[in-house]
Amino acid sequence: MRDALIYAVVFALLPYILKRPAAGVMTYVWLSLMNPHRLAYGSAYDFPFAAIVAGTTLISLVMAKQPKQLPLNNTTGVLLLFIFWITFTGFFALEPALVWKEWNIVIKTMFMVLVSMVTLRTERDVKEYAWVIGLSLGFWGLKGGMFTLMTGGGDHVYGPPESFIEDNNDLALALVTTLPLLWGLHLMATRRWIRLGMLGISVVTVASVVGSYSRGALLGGGVMLAVLWLKSRKKVMTGVIVLLMVPMVYLIMPEQWFDRMSTIDSYNKDASALGRINAWQFAINVAQHNLFGGGLKVFSPQMFLIYAPDPRDYHVAHSIYFQALGEQGVIGLLIFLLLMFCVWRCGSRIIKLCKNKPELKWASDLAAMCQVSVAGYAVGGAFLSLTYFDLYYYIIALLVVLEKYLNTRAPVAPGPLGQAAANADGNDAPHGNKNNISVEDKNGNGRSGDNKANGAKTA
Repeated sequence: MRDALIYAVVFALLPYILKRPAAGVMTYVWLSLMNPHRLAYGSAYDFPFAAIVAGTTLISLVMAKQPKQLPLNNTTGVLLLFIFWITFTGFFALEPALVWKEWNIVIKTMFMVLVSMVTLRTERDVKEYAWVIGLSLGFWGLKGGMFTLMTGGGDHVYGPPESFIEDNNDLALALVTTLPLLWGLHLMATRRWIRLGMLGISVVTVASVVGSYSRGALLGGGVMLAVLWLKSRKKVMTGVIVLLMVPMVYLIMPEQWFDRMSTIDSYNKDASALGRINAWQFAINVAQHNLFGGGLKVFSPQMFLIYAPDPRDYHVAHSIYFQALGEQGVIGLLIFLLLMFCVWRCGSRIIKLCKNKPELKWASDLAAMCQVSVAGYAVGGAFLSLTYFDLYYYIIALLVVLEKYLNTRAPVAPGPLGQAAANADGNDAPHGNKNNISVEDKNGNGRSGDNKANGAKTA
């Protein structure tokens, strides 16, 4: 039954994708983040839905009459540099038998991120993209949170098998990164029942993060909630909700959860923590001996025998920063950090563009919540191997297309008529006023958005 439902939904969307390439981007992101096919038990489990949707999206984009230009700014420039560097270091990889298979997976994500930046251009596109990202992982937050509440936190919460978020720690980081976006959708919603629903999903997702038993997520989540409070417009309400999380955790979680969290300050006695330190020293050694790093998948048992302080204690990177260092070298790590800085600055530019513009309050809130998501990823990712995590790059795309929309939208004239024009515009015609409402020029003379409407002849 699940297989049939997934087949029906995806194939029913294909004709719509051919008409609207943005719908293809949304569908691909949904498949990539939620992994609905991993909930099936039959042929849908391994069916190449994402490849079919990506191909259909590209055909639709080529056929579409809309402009097809990648927004060029410092964020996209550094992202392109990072993609180039990942490819370049592959030719010097220490694990040549593994590097290109992993490169194929990473580059597909990067390619669809670039396609998103080219395809999405209107207010409708931006908002729908944000909703798809948030709800795709919000599903797993709701599912995991309900499991935690019903079992009293007696077992770990895991993600869909054979995905980026299969491991409990990886799922926890994904949810920590998604939580600010869910809160932003709560602020963006105009209907009361949707606002309440998103508030409920946000709270239950916190329970899912706690139920993952991830110590890295606990640290990342604490920083994320602090930045969320600083960025939130409703600081009193946000502060109250954040403070209520503490007694909720104490009421729900069993003693074994507190025992595990207490090992954060005793890393020198914890085998898992010592293994991570061994992996981090491995990354440093690889970068010291190889200018271009070891390439993708360098964290392997064979390489640990050569570069690890303890060759027998093999671990994956357990840090986005040490993963970037070991695989891409010092230069690759610097590019990765520069990209993160540019993404934060992109959010700040958007907030500045929206200042004193009530009609763009939603865009300012969305940019601020994306910044909080980046903060959660930056802190929680310090303990997990998710340097190429698709969620992070989709958030980058969301900020880029939001800035692109704001830079190309029609200027709003002062007064109610100009505001009405802005409300009518923006969904499908970002460069003009669909209603052709007259405004005054700088000399005070009336002019129309359509000369033909006034009977004027055009050359």
